[in-house]
Amino acid sequence: QVQLVESGGGLVQAGGSLRLSCAASGRTFSRYAMAWFRQAPGKEREFVATISSSGSTTYYADSVKGRFTISRDNAKNTVYLQMNSLKPEDTAVYYCAANSNGATTTSRWYNYWGQGTQVTVSS
Repeated sequence: QVQLVESGGGLVQAGGSLRLSCAASGRTFSRYAMAWFRQAPGKEREFVATISSSGSTTYYADSVKGRFTISRDNAKNTVYLQMNSLKPEDTAVYYCAANSNGATTTSRWYNYWGQGTQVTVSS
């Protein structure tokens, strides 16, 4: 069982930066691939970024590639999402998720989800 708690969301102007954190409970965090998804009002949840259990492999959605960076600290049971050059279209609730089967962009493979943190980018 893994419990995930996101933090770091907020209101930022376009072009600004935010760093999201996702703290995981349990002693098996290092066995899970982790990911960030987001859901904007009236839209379906979409993949943002994922990182393998060791941190050696990452994948990004084309819409955030070059602007966002996913990382993890297995000693701290935490995964991060550094978001730079934010755009109004990045406004969404951001969720972290854990997957015991390996890094994937498909949400249905993720076993555990956090409650989400709101990111709002003003123009």
